[in-house]
Amino acid sequence: MAQTRGNLFILSAPSGAGKSSLINALLKKHADIKVSVSHTTRSPRPGENHGVHYHFSSTDEFKTLISQDDFFEWAQVFDNYYGTSKQAIESQLNAGIDVFLDIDWQGAQQVRKIMPSVQTIFILPPSKAELEQRLNNRGQDSAEVIASRMAKAQSETSHYNEYDFVIVNDDFDTALADIETIVMAQRLTLKAQTLRHQDLLNSLLK
Repeated sequence: MAQTRGNLFILSAPSGAGKSSLINALLKKHADIKVSVSHTTRSPRPGENHGVHYHFSSTDEFKTLISQDDFFEWAQVFDNYYGTSKQAIESQLNAGIDVFLDIDWQGAQQVRKIMPSVQTIFILPPSKAELEQRLNNRGQDSAEVIASRMAKAQSETSHYNEYDFVIVNDDFDTALADIETIVMAQRLTLKAQTLRHQDLLNSLLK
C-alpha cells in the first residue's frame, strides 16, 4: 500500500462558536490528525509552551521568515505577528498526516491562493442569542468587550460563503461527527484511493 499525502483543512469560526473545543476533541480521537502550531511574536501566556501552543519568536525573526517567503499566511494583529509555516505543514502532509489550520477568513484567502486544494470549513453558532450566551458564560469579558466580539462575529460570519463546508455547532457531538465525515470523504477520493491501493487495482485489472 503506497503512502498517500495528507490533506490540508482550514477551520474558521467567530469567537464563541466552539471551534477550539471541536479541534481539541478531534485531536484526542484521531492520532493521524494534527493542528498546525503557528508562529507568533506575542509573549507566552501562563501555561503556554513553545512548540506546543505556538512557536514564539522575536519580531526580527518573524520578519526574516516573511522575507524568506516561509509562511502560508501571516498577519499583524495590533502589535503582534502571527503566521503559518510552509515547511512545517509540508513535512506533515508528506508524512501522510491530515493537518488542520485554525485561522480566520483572511488567512484562509491567503492559503487558498497557494494551495487551491485546501478544504475549508466554517463553524456557525446555532443563533446570535446562543453565541452571546456562550461569550457571557466564559466570565472573562466586560459587556463592552462582549458587544465588540459580537460585532466582529457578524463581520467574520459574512465570509461563510467563501468556504467549502459550513457546520452549525448546535449539538457538539453532531458537529464533531460532521467534521470527521469531511475528513473521511477527502481520504476516499479517487486520487487518494488510487495511490493507496495501486497494487490492488493493478491485480484486479490484469
